[in-house]
Amino acid sequence: MNIEYNSNREKTISFTVPENCDKIDAKTFLRKHCELSARTLSKLKRTNLGITRNGELLKTTDVLNVGDVVVLAMPDDVNEISPIKGELEILFEDEYILVVNKPPLMPVHPTKIHQEDTLANIVSYYMKKRGEHYTFRAVNRLDRDTSGCLLLAKDRYCANSLPSSAAKEYVAVCEGEIKESGTINKPIKVMVGRSIQRVVADDGARSVTHYFPLRYKNGHTLTRFVLETGRTHQIRCHMSSIGHPLAGDDMYYGSLAFITRQALHCRKISFTHPITQEYIEVISPLPKDICFVLGEERIDL
Repeated sequence: MNIEYNSNREKTISFTVPENCDKIDAKTFLRKHCELSARTLSKLKRTNLGITRNGELLKTTDVLNVGDVVVLAMPDDVNEISPIKGELEILFEDEYILVVNKPPLMPVHPTKIHQEDTLANIVSYYMKKRGEHYTFRAVNRLDRDTSGCLLLAKDRYCANSLPSSAAKEYVAVCEGEIKESGTINKPIKVMVGRSIQRVVADDGARSVTHYFPLRYKNGHTLTRFVLETGRTHQIRCHMSSIGHPLAGDDMYYGSLAFITRQALHCRKISFTHPITQEYIEVISPLPKDICFVLGEERIDL
């Protein structure tokens, strides 16, 4: 794979057809080997010379030969999010990927009531200041109150490729003492009469949470989480279901005595770089308000 920019900073990505892809149709090559989404492939087909082979237009029904050079003229991005100056803590960045440390109590994307106070607004200002142009593409999701690692892709190709390799590790402060590691395998669904709150229910979607207690202090347990599934509010709902709600999570019956937001933090995100194929691991330190619940100024894990 090779990525280049032309004089207009438009990105082209080239792939040389390997032996194991000889005599397959272009659509299969682009979707499986190049990991293009159906949406991106459709847009490339509508772009003038969006997909070429050895310098000539390539149709998705054409058959490829080993050694063919397939070039994708990636569609130009349009950033429609208002740039707003603000503090941005960068944990990792190159020309393809950005990982930032999302602060608590900040929405990720603009909404009807949050137009100019989101992380997307601050990232938009940051890229404009650097002379970069890309759409805000968050690979992982974090609630407004949740802090920690947020992985962003700077182009369509990386946005398509990153989700398959990205792995997240969360840390939270739970009420009560958790003495042993365990797994919660309970289905989750939206609570009847609520648009956001989830509940454990037999007819819900499969949800699996693995938890590992790290330390106990002040009536709370600092706990590490690895998710096998990625349901909305999964950690919060699951831990409440076993009698250990997250501190500050009043939606799931946690106390607000020590912290006024759910004490949940995306501590680590790891992924295989779509371009360099390098394994990358990024860590975000625990924020002060979570440390405070355990009576500490700083906690190193």
